[in-house]
Amino acid sequence: TCGGSGAMGGSASLIPRDLLGEYQELTFLSKQEILLAYKRFSELLPKEERENACSTRVPKSQILTLPELRANPFQHRICHVFSTSETRDDSMSFEDFLDMLSVFSDSATSDVKSHYAFRIFDFDDDGTLDRKDLEQLVNCLTGQGEESRLSSAEMEQLIQNILDESDIDKDGTINLSEFQHVVSRSPDFARCAAHQRVA
Repeated sequence: TCGGSGAMGGSASLIPRDLLGEYQELTFLSKQEILLAYKRFSELLPKEERENACSTRVPKSQILTLPELRANPFQHRICHVFSTSETRDDSMSFEDFLDMLSVFSDSATSDVKSHYAFRIFDFDDDGTLDRKDLEQLVNCLTGQGEESRLSSAEMEQLIQNILDESDIDKDGTINLSEFQHVVSRSPDFARCAAHQRVA
């Protein structure tokens, strides 16, 4: 794992060169972006834990303090999808954090972005987007305020429009390949989950 800061508490290059190289190969991030990510990640930890940032998990509550996530309507889903926590508490390791930054970076391919957008929109984690997922998706995008909430008739019409447009095999749900097909025709759709860069 990567080492701690020097005696003066500086955050010099704390990631061993071989690990840094590996992270560059496995992500869409540059060396500088990875080092900056490490600095940001370690700053989410209490001072006494920063030396072991590579082997420490940051709780979801801290991840949600990142300015880019604070404003993102899918903040909870993003933490859930990128967390590899065995206790399912949506905490993040440094590698989880890097994966998240990598997918949201401008260098990530549209296929990778749409794959993760699909997982973020799949609220019940069952591998398809059904009417319930689509309803939650619309609610996230329109906000929960009285003035912006759709009536049930409007919601029904919108979900039907989305299914008419996307559900190629007409089974009442959208699978990953159908979703990616729609996204390839209108790239803006995939960006709505990742509408702010998290880097």
